[in-house]
Amino acid sequence: MELLTYPFMQRALIGALIIGLAAPSLGIYLVQRRLSLIGDGIGHVALTGVGVGLLTNNSPVLAAVVVATIGAVGVELIRERGRTSGDLALALLFYGGIAGGVVLVGLSDNANSNLMQYLFGSLLTTSAQDLMVIGGLGAAVLIAMVALRPALFALCNDEEYARVSGLPVRTLNILLAITTAVTVTIAMRTVGLLLVSALMVVPVAAAQQVTRGFRSTMAAAMLIGVSAAGAGILVSAEADTAPGATTVLLALVAFLGTTLAGVLRRMLVRRSRPPVAAEPPDVVLHG
Repeated sequence: MELLTYPFMQRALIGALIIGLAAPSLGIYLVQRRLSLIGDGIGHVALTGVGVGLLTNNSPVLAAVVVATIGAVGVELIRERGRTSGDLALALLFYGGIAGGVVLVGLSDNANSNLMQYLFGSLLTTSAQDLMVIGGLGAAVLIAMVALRPALFALCNDEEYARVSGLPVRTLNILLAITTAVTVTIAMRTVGLLLVSALMVVPVAAAQQVTRGFRSTMAAAMLIGVSAAGAGILVSAEADTAPGATTVLLALVAFLGTTLAGVLRRMLVRRSRPPVAAEPPDVVLHG
Protein backbone atom coordinates (compact mmCIF):
# COMPACT_ATOMS: atom_id res chain seq x y z
CA MET A 1 0.00 0.00 0.00
CA GLU A 2 1.42 3.31 -1.09
CA LEU A 3 0.12 5.17 1.96
CA LEU A 4 2.38 3.13 4.22
CA THR A 5 5.40 4.77 2.64
CA TYR A 6 4.52 8.01 4.41
CA PRO A 7 6.08 8.45 7.88
CA PHE A 8 2.84 9.70 9.46
CA MET A 9 1.02 6.54 8.35
CA GLN A 10 3.81 4.36 9.69
CA ARG A 11 3.63 6.12 13.07
CA ALA A 12 -0.15 5.84 13.10
CA LEU A 13 -0.06 2.12 12.34
CA ILE A 14 2.61 1.37 14.96
CA GLY A 15 0.74 3.38 17.59
CA ALA A 16 -2.53 1.62 16.77
CA LEU A 17 -0.93 -1.82 17.04
CA ILE A 18 0.56 -0.98 20.44
CA ILE A 19 -2.76 0.26 21.79
CA GLY A 20 -4.62 -2.64 20.20
CA LEU A 21 -2.47 -5.02 22.23
CA ALA A 22 -2.41 -3.11 25.51
CA ALA A 23 -6.08 -2.14 25.80
CA PRO A 24 -7.59 -5.68 25.71
CA SER A 25 -4.87 -7.02 28.01
CA LEU A 26 -6.22 -4.65 30.66
CA GLY A 27 -9.85 -4.81 29.57
CA ILE A 28 -10.19 -8.50 30.37
CA TYR A 29 -9.67 -7.75 34.06
CA LEU A 30 -12.18 -4.90 33.98
CA VAL A 31 -14.76 -7.15 32.31
CA GLN A 32 -14.07 -9.84 34.91
CA ARG A 33 -14.80 -7.31 37.67
CA ARG A 34 -17.92 -6.02 35.89
CA LEU A 35 -16.32 -2.60 35.41
CA SER A 36 -16.66 -2.47 31.65
CA LEU A 37 -17.70 1.19 31.66
CA ILE A 38 -14.92 2.49 33.88
CA GLY A 39 -12.95 3.42 30.78
CA ASP A 40 -15.68 5.87 29.83
CA GLY A 41 -15.65 7.36 33.32
CA ILE A 42 -11.91 7.83 33.36
CA GLY A 43 -12.12 9.16 29.82
CA HIS A 44 -14.39 11.92 31.08
CA VAL A 45 -11.88 12.72 33.82
CA ALA A 46 -9.11 12.74 31.22
CA LEU A 47 -11.13 15.40 29.41
CA THR A 48 -10.67 17.57 32.48
CA GLY A 49 -6.93 16.97 32.17
CA VAL A 50 -7.05 17.99 28.52
CA GLY A 51 -8.83 21.16 29.57
CA VAL A 52 -6.14 21.86 32.18
CA GLY A 53 -3.44 21.41 29.58
CA LEU A 54 -5.12 23.67 27.04
CA LEU A 55 -5.85 26.32 29.65
CA THR A 56 -2.30 26.40 31.00
CA ASN A 57 -0.62 25.95 27.57
CA ASN A 58 0.99 22.70 28.73
CA SER A 59 0.87 19.25 27.17
CA PRO A 60 -2.79 18.09 27.19
CA VAL A 61 -1.71 14.44 27.08
CA LEU A 62 0.55 14.76 30.12
CA ALA A 63 -2.12 16.69 32.01
CA ALA A 64 -4.69 14.05 31.08
CA VAL A 65 -2.43 11.27 32.42
CA VAL A 66 -2.01 13.03 35.77
CA VAL A 67 -5.67 14.01 36.23
CA ALA A 68 -7.01 10.63 35.05
CA THR A 69 -4.66 8.78 37.39
CA ILE A 70 -5.74 10.89 40.36
CA GLY A 71 -9.40 10.33 39.48
CA ALA A 72 -8.99 6.57 39.01
CA VAL A 73 -7.13 6.11 42.29
CA GLY A 74 -9.68 8.29 44.07
CA VAL A 75 -12.59 6.20 42.86
CA GLU A 76 -10.82 3.00 43.84
CA LEU A 77 -10.19 4.28 47.37
CA ILE A 78 -13.81 5.39 47.70
CA ARG A 79 -15.02 2.00 46.53
CA GLU A 80 -12.64 0.19 48.87
CA ARG A 81 -13.88 2.03 51.95
CA GLY A 82 -17.40 0.95 51.13
CA ARG A 83 -18.99 4.31 51.77
CA THR A 84 -20.00 4.63 48.14
CA SER A 85 -20.90 1.73 45.85
CA GLY A 86 -18.85 1.10 42.75
CA ASP A 87 -21.53 2.18 40.29
CA LEU A 88 -22.25 5.38 42.23
CA ALA A 89 -18.57 6.25 42.39
CA LEU A 90 -18.36 5.64 38.66
CA ALA A 91 -21.34 7.93 38.07
CA LEU A 92 -19.66 10.67 40.07
CA LEU A 93 -16.59 10.17 37.92
CA PHE A 94 -18.67 10.54 34.76
CA TYR A 95 -20.46 13.71 35.74
CA GLY A 96 -17.60 15.46 37.50
CA GLY A 97 -15.14 14.69 34.72
CA ILE A 98 -17.29 15.86 31.84
CA ALA A 99 -18.44 18.99 33.70
CA GLY A 100 -14.91 19.97 34.67
CA GLY A 101 -13.64 19.31 31.17
CA VAL A 102 -16.32 21.38 29.47
CA VAL A 103 -15.76 24.33 31.84
CA LEU A 104 -11.96 24.30 31.51
CA VAL A 105 -11.98 23.78 27.76
CA GLY A 106 -14.45 26.64 27.39
CA LEU A 107 -12.10 28.93 29.30
CA SER A 108 -9.17 28.19 26.98
CA ASP A 109 -8.63 30.24 23.84
CA ASN A 110 -7.76 27.67 21.14
CA ALA A 111 -9.82 24.76 22.39
CA ASN A 112 -12.42 24.06 19.71
CA SER A 113 -10.13 22.68 17.02
CA ASN A 114 -7.91 20.75 19.43
CA LEU A 115 -10.79 19.30 21.45
CA MET A 116 -12.13 17.25 18.53
CA GLN A 117 -8.82 15.40 18.29
CA TYR A 118 -9.14 14.18 21.86
CA LEU A 119 -12.86 13.41 21.72
CA PHE A 120 -12.76 11.35 18.52
CA GLY A 121 -9.07 10.51 18.09
CA SER A 122 -6.45 11.78 15.69
CA LEU A 123 -3.77 9.14 15.42
CA LEU A 124 -2.74 10.35 11.96
CA THR A 125 -1.29 13.47 13.60
CA THR A 126 0.93 11.40 15.92
CA SER A 127 4.46 12.77 16.10
CA ALA A 128 7.60 10.77 16.76
CA GLN A 129 7.57 12.02 20.36
CA ASP A 130 3.93 10.96 20.78
CA LEU A 131 4.79 7.52 19.44
CA MET A 132 7.59 7.15 21.99
CA VAL A 133 5.16 8.00 24.80
CA ILE A 134 2.54 5.59 23.45
CA GLY A 135 5.13 2.85 23.03
CA GLY A 136 6.63 3.27 26.50
CA LEU A 137 3.34 3.48 28.37
CA GLY A 138 1.71 0.77 26.26
CA ALA A 139 4.61 -1.61 26.84
CA ALA A 140 4.47 -0.94 30.59
CA VAL A 141 0.74 -1.73 30.71
CA LEU A 142 1.14 -4.87 28.61
CA ILE A 143 4.05 -6.21 30.67
CA ALA A 144 2.25 -5.54 33.96
CA MET A 145 -0.98 -7.22 32.83
CA VAL A 146 0.78 -10.33 31.53
CA ALA A 147 3.35 -10.67 34.32
CA LEU A 148 0.79 -10.22 37.11
CA ARG A 149 -1.90 -12.34 35.48
CA PRO A 150 -2.28 -14.97 38.26
CA ALA A 151 -2.58 -12.36 41.02
CA LEU A 152 -4.87 -10.08 39.02
CA PHE A 153 -7.06 -13.01 38.01
CA ALA A 154 -7.47 -14.03 41.65
CA LEU A 155 -8.26 -10.44 42.59
CA CYS A 156 -10.85 -9.94 39.87
CA ASN A 157 -12.45 -13.34 40.38
CA ASP A 158 -12.83 -13.15 44.18
CA GLU A 159 -11.38 -10.22 46.07
CA GLU A 160 -12.04 -11.73 49.49
CA TYR A 161 -10.26 -14.95 48.54
CA ALA A 162 -7.33 -12.92 47.23
CA ARG A 163 -7.12 -11.03 50.52
CA VAL A 164 -7.24 -14.25 52.57
CA SER A 165 -4.55 -15.73 50.31
CA GLY A 166 -2.19 -12.93 51.32
CA LEU A 167 -2.19 -10.98 48.06
CA PRO A 168 -1.67 -7.20 48.33
CA VAL A 169 -5.25 -6.40 47.36
CA ARG A 170 -5.05 -2.63 47.81
CA THR A 171 -1.82 -2.39 45.83
CA LEU A 172 -3.24 -4.49 43.00
CA ASN A 173 -6.46 -2.45 42.93
CA ILE A 174 -4.51 0.79 42.72
CA LEU A 175 -2.30 -0.73 40.02
CA LEU A 176 -5.40 -1.57 37.98
CA ALA A 177 -6.71 1.96 38.49
CA ILE A 178 -3.44 3.54 37.36
CA THR A 179 -3.01 1.28 34.34
CA THR A 180 -6.62 1.98 33.34
CA ALA A 181 -5.96 5.71 33.48
CA VAL A 182 -2.76 5.32 31.45
CA THR A 183 -4.45 3.11 28.86
CA VAL A 184 -7.36 5.50 28.47
CA THR A 185 -4.98 8.41 27.98
CA ILE A 186 -2.84 6.78 25.31
CA ALA A 187 -5.85 5.20 23.59
CA MET A 188 -7.54 8.58 23.19
CA ARG A 189 -5.06 9.22 20.37
CA THR A 190 -6.54 6.26 18.51
CA VAL A 191 -10.28 6.15 19.20
CA GLY A 192 -10.89 9.32 21.21
CA LEU A 193 -12.19 9.75 24.73
CA LEU A 194 -15.78 9.08 23.67
CA LEU A 195 -14.95 5.60 22.32
CA VAL A 196 -11.94 4.68 24.42
CA SER A 197 -13.73 2.06 26.51
CA ALA A 198 -14.76 0.14 23.40
CA LEU A 199 -11.19 -0.86 22.57
CA MET A 200 -10.80 -2.34 26.05
CA VAL A 201 -14.14 -4.15 26.20
CA VAL A 202 -15.29 -5.18 22.70
CA PRO A 203 -12.28 -7.42 21.85
CA VAL A 204 -12.72 -9.18 25.19
CA ALA A 205 -16.44 -9.67 24.58
CA ALA A 206 -15.65 -11.06 21.13
CA ALA A 207 -13.03 -13.46 22.47
CA GLN A 208 -15.39 -14.77 25.14
CA GLN A 209 -17.71 -16.10 22.45
CA VAL A 210 -15.21 -18.66 21.19
CA THR A 211 -12.88 -19.35 24.14
CA ARG A 212 -13.29 -20.77 27.62
CA GLY A 213 -10.12 -20.41 29.69
CA PHE A 214 -8.90 -17.06 30.98
CA ARG A 215 -5.51 -17.35 29.29
CA SER A 216 -6.96 -18.25 25.90
CA THR A 217 -9.54 -15.46 26.19
CA MET A 218 -6.82 -12.95 26.96
CA ALA A 219 -4.72 -14.07 23.99
CA ALA A 220 -7.70 -14.04 21.62
CA ALA A 221 -8.80 -10.59 22.85
CA MET A 222 -5.33 -9.17 22.23
CA LEU A 223 -5.30 -10.73 18.75
CA ILE A 224 -8.70 -9.23 17.94
CA GLY A 225 -7.70 -5.87 19.39
CA VAL A 226 -4.48 -5.56 17.44
CA SER A 227 -6.18 -6.77 14.24
CA ALA A 228 -9.03 -4.27 14.58
CA ALA A 229 -6.65 -1.41 15.38
CA GLY A 230 -4.32 -2.15 12.47
CA ALA A 231 -7.14 -2.74 10.02
CA GLY A 232 -8.90 0.38 11.27
CA ILE A 233 -5.94 2.55 10.29
CA LEU A 234 -5.63 0.97 6.85
CA VAL A 235 -9.35 1.01 6.08
CA SER A 236 -9.79 4.58 7.30
CA ALA A 237 -6.90 5.73 5.13
CA GLU A 238 -8.41 4.13 2.03
CA ALA A 239 -12.03 5.09 2.75
CA ASP A 240 -11.23 8.52 4.23
CA THR A 241 -13.09 7.80 7.49
CA ALA A 242 -12.29 8.53 11.12
CA PRO A 243 -9.65 6.02 12.32
CA GLY A 244 -11.12 5.70 15.81
CA ALA A 245 -14.69 5.05 14.72
CA THR A 246 -13.50 2.66 11.99
CA THR A 247 -11.46 0.68 14.52
CA VAL A 248 -14.42 0.33 16.88
CA LEU A 249 -16.74 -0.72 14.05
CA LEU A 250 -14.29 -3.41 12.97
CA ALA A 251 -14.06 -4.65 16.56
CA LEU A 252 -17.86 -4.85 16.65
CA VAL A 253 -17.81 -6.78 13.38
CA ALA A 254 -15.38 -9.21 15.02
CA PHE A 255 -17.79 -9.53 17.96
CA LEU A 256 -20.68 -10.38 15.64
CA GLY A 257 -18.50 -12.86 13.78
CA THR A 258 -17.31 -14.67 16.91
CA THR A 259 -20.85 -14.70 18.30
CA LEU A 260 -22.09 -16.40 15.14
CA ALA A 261 -19.16 -18.82 15.22
CA GLY A 262 -19.93 -19.68 18.84
CA VAL A 263 -23.58 -20.36 18.05
CA LEU A 264 -22.68 -22.57 15.09
CA ARG A 265 -20.14 -24.49 17.15
CA ARG A 266 -22.67 -25.19 19.90
CA MET A 267 -25.20 -26.38 17.33
CA LEU A 268 -22.67 -28.75 15.78
CA VAL A 269 -21.70 -30.10 19.19
CA ARG A 270 -25.31 -30.82 20.06
CA ARG A 271 -25.91 -32.57 16.74
CA SER A 272 -22.78 -34.70 17.04
CA ARG A 273 -23.80 -36.12 20.38
CA PRO A 274 -25.48 -39.53 20.13
CA PRO A 275 -29.13 -39.56 21.12
CA VAL A 276 -29.79 -40.73 24.63
CA ALA A 277 -32.06 -43.75 24.73
CA ALA A 278 -35.13 -43.26 26.84
CA GLU A 279 -35.30 -45.49 29.88
CA PRO A 280 -38.24 -47.90 29.95
CA PRO A 281 -40.93 -47.01 32.43
CA ASP A 282 -40.92 -48.76 35.74
CA VAL A 283 -43.22 -51.78 35.82
CA VAL A 284 -45.28 -52.11 38.92
CA LEU A 285 -46.47 -55.60 39.65
CA HIS A 286 -49.63 -56.01 41.59
CA GLY A 287 -49.92 -59.16 43.52
